[in-house]
Amino acid sequence: MPSPPLVVFTDLCGTLLDHEDYSHDAAEPALARLRAAGVPVILVSSRTAAEIAPLRADLGLADHPAIIENGAGLLEPGAAAPEDRGRYDELRAALGRLPASLRAGFHGFGDWDLPMIARRSNLPMAEAELAAKRRFSEPGLWRGSDAQKAAFLDALAAMGVQAREGGRFLKLSFGGTRASRMAEVAARYGTPFTVALGDAPDDADMLEAADLGLVIANPHRPPLPPLAGEAEGRILRIDAPGPLGWTIAMTHVLDARGL
Repeated sequence: MPSPPLVVFTDLCGTLLDHEDYSHDAAEPALARLRAAGVPVILVSSRTAAEIAPLRADLGLADHPAIIENGAGLLEPGAAAPEDRGRYDELRAALGRLPASLRAGFHGFGDWDLPMIARRSNLPMAEAELAAKRRFSEPGLWRGSDAQKAAFLDALAAMGVQAREGGRFLKLSFGGTRASRMAEVAARYGTPFTVALGDAPDDADMLEAADLGLVIANPHRPPLPPLAGEAEGRILRIDAPGPLGWTIAMTHVLDARGL
């Protein structure tokens, strides 16, 4: 099978999906062009397989893999969400081994009931239930001081737990990054030109590793600092937020490449 003209890796919340209502309607014009051109669009998210599987099908992207739980896992093409808990219980046990003074500052999905997950995530209850079906990572909020947070992260790192800041939550896992999974997936398609879109700190490694990175505006947080490759024009910033910015960005790419 010939390699596609490019492969697109996209963050979801605040990028392909609206930050507030999670709609992707404004991105549909560009998504339709990508589908027509045979360009794989790979969803990249901190969301669980249970969340991604129906969304991927709704977007018409079920024939492609998806990167889940911030790079800690992969959902294969056409696959349903696995029923097992993966390494989630192991991750929660690592949190339980922290000193109480450090553990008290972090409140994650495993500490909340479904109504709280729904409120914190701005999700309907049915979708919050899917978000709670975690296998590889633990999103949460930090409520302590910066000094306590640094000690918290150091203690977790000593147990092999990594932390990444996202658009809404601090996300813990045993490793795997968006960039490393992007390289793994891109290799399946040969040596394609890779485009990555994102809006938050946990997208930075993916944006920097792509042939072209597109930073979508996020009015809900300070702008990302300058990224490696940005001065050379390998990373561009889009002024519009969410799916509108996504369509502007991808229209620019498709027009430039004659697709």
